[in-house]
Amino acid sequence: MVEFRESTKRFWEQFYGPNKGYIEQQYDLYKQNPDAVEASIKEIFDTYGAPEWMNHNVQDISGTSINLTINKVKKLSSALKLVEAIRRYGHQAADIYPVGEYKDENDLRAIDPSTYKLTEEDLEEIPAAWLWEKAPSDVENGLDVVNTLKKYYTGTITFEYDHVNNDEERAWLFELIESGNARLELSPGVRKRILERLVHVEGFENFLQKTFVGQKRFSIQGLEVMVPMLDQIVNDAITDKVENIMMGMAHRGRLAVLAHVLGKPYDRIFSEFHSSPNKELIPSEGSRGINYGWTGDVKYHFGAKREVKDGDETTRITLAHNPSHLEFVNPVVEGFTRAAQDDRSKKGNPIRDVNKAFCVVIHGDAAFIGEGVVAETLNLSGLPGYNTGGTVHIIANNLLGYTTDREDGRSTRYASDLAKGFEIPIIRVNADDPISCISAIKIAYEYRKKFNKDFLIDLVGYRRYGHNEMDEPRTTQPKLYQEIDNHPTVTKVFAMALKERNIIGGNHLEELEENVDKELREIYTSMKENETVETEVLNMPKALLSDLDIYETGIDLESLKALSQGLMKRPEGFNGFKKTEKILKRREAAFDEGNKVDWGTGEALAYASIIKDGIPIRLTGQDSERGTFAHRHAALNDTVTGEKYVPLHGLDEANASFEIRNSPLSEVAVLGFEYGYSIQSPETLVIWEAQFGDFANVAQIIFDQFIGAARAKWGDKSNLIILLPHGYEGQGPEHSSARLERYLQMAAENNLIIAYPSSSAQFFHLVRRQAAMGGHDEARPLIVMTPKSSLIRNNRVSSAADEFTEGRFEALKDQPNLEISKGSAKRLLIGSGKVMVEIEEAIENSEENYDWLRALRLEQIYPFPKEELEKVINELPNIEEIVWVQEEPKNMGAWDFVEDYLQEHLQEGQKLRYIGRPDRSAPATGLPNVHKYEQNLIIQQAIKFSKGGNSSAGN
Repeated sequence: MVEFRESTKRFWEQFYGPNKGYIEQQYDLYKQNPDAVEASIKEIFDTYGAPEWMNHNVQDISGTSINLTINKVKKLSSALKLVEAIRRYGHQAADIYPVGEYKDENDLRAIDPSTYKLTEEDLEEIPAAWLWEKAPSDVENGLDVVNTLKKYYTGTITFEYDHVNNDEERAWLFELIESGNARLELSPGVRKRILERLVHVEGFENFLQKTFVGQKRFSIQGLEVMVPMLDQIVNDAITDKVENIMMGMAHRGRLAVLAHVLGKPYDRIFSEFHSSPNKELIPSEGSRGINYGWTGDVKYHFGAKREVKDGDETTRITLAHNPSHLEFVNPVVEGFTRAAQDDRSKKGNPIRDVNKAFCVVIHGDAAFIGEGVVAETLNLSGLPGYNTGGTVHIIANNLLGYTTDREDGRSTRYASDLAKGFEIPIIRVNADDPISCISAIKIAYEYRKKFNKDFLIDLVGYRRYGHNEMDEPRTTQPKLYQEIDNHPTVTKVFAMALKERNIIGGNHLEELEENVDKELREIYTSMKENETVETEVLNMPKALLSDLDIYETGIDLESLKALSQGLMKRPEGFNGFKKTEKILKRREAAFDEGNKVDWGTGEALAYASIIKDGIPIRLTGQDSERGTFAHRHAALNDTVTGEKYVPLHGLDEANASFEIRNSPLSEVAVLGFEYGYSIQSPETLVIWEAQFGDFANVAQIIFDQFIGAARAKWGDKSNLIILLPHGYEGQGPEHSSARLERYLQMAAENNLIIAYPSSSAQFFHLVRRQAAMGGHDEARPLIVMTPKSSLIRNNRVSSAADEFTEGRFEALKDQPNLEISKGSAKRLLIGSGKVMVEIEEAIENSEENYDWLRALRLEQIYPFPKEELEKVINELPNIEEIVWVQEEPKNMGAWDFVEDYLQEHLQEGQKLRYIGRPDRSAPATGLPNVHKYEQNLIIQQAIKFSKGGNSSAGN
């Protein structure tokens, strides 16, 4: 502030005589209407306020000021505009493109003095301090200012940060850039080491190109400098004793990162180019190993882990496995990071230390702006339930999306422009200038460490070959690839610069290249001599075949009552919402004689008992704190202060954390995040809940590529629970079905548990069983069809106390309130979930005799309980038909899945029938009256005995 006052004083001292009178006249007009004066004069008043002599009644002292005419004032105003334009638009004219013509005259015009009617002579007449308050001592005039700032803003590294609203962050970046310290001045020794690193990266890629001709590898060539950039951030993290670096990237350059940053052995990578994939992996020194499933994956999808020791401290580097769905790994590695930061050992919310782990995500230029998951993940960065203290983003910008030019691939000027909406600072840097690139990653790391916010580097390079090495890019980008063909590699560009500085000699580069090629050739030759051509087919782990009933999930009654009472604790002075508190108060009496435990109470007690056992829980989803159907109330809001209180945090018996968060309106990023959290922290019970089950459609890629297949492809174990509200209540096509059929379609090799529990006790035991499996080899994701409003409040889903204390989850359960007549039963009716509850109610309200009917609830659809069903069928000698009933259309729901299992159990003379809605394109009708008619027809057909073919309501 003092500096500003001094600068203002110096500025107004330039005016004297008639000029002062003119300025006073103009200022009087300005006070009445700022737009009444010329724009250049207005800008002076906007910047410096009232003339100094008018503020202090100081008399003019002739001979002490420069004779500044109105024309010179205009020149000064124009020069100020020019300087500001360089800061704001210098990136448009920056030297950030190694190849390609991506700048035009308009880009240069914004920072051209002639645009502002200024000449070099005009600029030389203006003292530097008038334009740049902290100008270096060797910057004497306006022309020096312009040339120096152009050097800082239009070189091979440039900046965009005007969109960052935080003053402290902007000031930090401003000071760094305009002090001249943004681009590092590296020692000759460091420069030589960078060159050696680049030679290894390029040599590795060239060796693969020569040795495995035409095979896909998605090479890093054109962006080789990414490896020394990652080296720099890893070294900084090790120095700061960061425990975990979590990395995510698609396949461009992945093999190079695996080899050079993660330490994956060259021979392992070479072996994966051969037809026999079953080469035993011998990790390099310090590696924690690389996970492989039994089906495996292509070489450029695998991740790896590595440990780097620094004295007694260890830094772990994790590169996540990633499918071809590019950016969808982003939320997964964010989940890794959050899990690595959280201490879950005490009750309440986890205690987070953002300095324990951070995340590096490498994006493609076309994918960053094109894939919606990027925006969803960036939105998580500032949210309390998902913040990871800042992610370093690198766009591996090769100027193309497969064969698509940028003008066809995005509506924005830059691939990075999406980040502006999240106030993320952006550096763009030329991939042919390693010094600028190392400087950029250093800035990103320091910014993240200081402000705990995301930072983005747009690493602008090119792609030396096609999208993959089998692709011909000259078909679609002939002009660009003519330039690339004639463009030297970054190794040669950098070596030439070092030669010019006399840092290396004339043959230094050639010697390095020969040594690298020789090293790789020796490794490859040795590997080939010992290679076996036999291929062993791997099978899923035996643990996945184990009996899930090995876990005891019942709890004694006194413990349940104590937990129930503990959930009623409130902080002193807490003002609860009376209606909610009245509902919760009723839960205390749930275990009294004659009472039953409803769904909400059973769920709360499941969570309470799990954290009592020392197992942390993380539960997120849209509106999950209250619950979509107002049944959970896991977080209460003080009606006076608005502060939240989570009753599970107040349990004296709790021995682990419980975290519940309302998520943003996102499915794909949030589910990916929770999946990542569950992988990194297998001992934590991670739960994601969809607001309605069909909302999970948006996250189908996370289900298909990660949750359903990751164990088989990559060996990743997850214990994640997905809660999907499901059931037909006449709400129309969108909020009826959770698309159960989609999860059953991907069910194989015991990769999932898919359940549809119909009582609070069943859900209680199911969740407790899943928690107990965490960290064990038999762990796998659990997908649950959960009830919606009509069923949650239906007393028929409530359970007696002994079902919690003595029971366990039953995959196949007898239909309640239906007398079992084994000898007289002619129909075996099987179904799941809500429709079976409605059938129970219809039978109870009917006066008919149902001794001909045996009914079962299939509560765990996958793995299918074959032995349990076979046992029941063997006890029914007179069964004529097995009938499957469902409320979903025939081409949806569980019918297509269970049909094969039921056919296996048919005995001679028995028939298999289907009762439910016919094949439909939409899951449900949007007309309430039609829904009610169809639903009643299904129930009546299920409980009315008649021989015949399949029955479909609505036919």
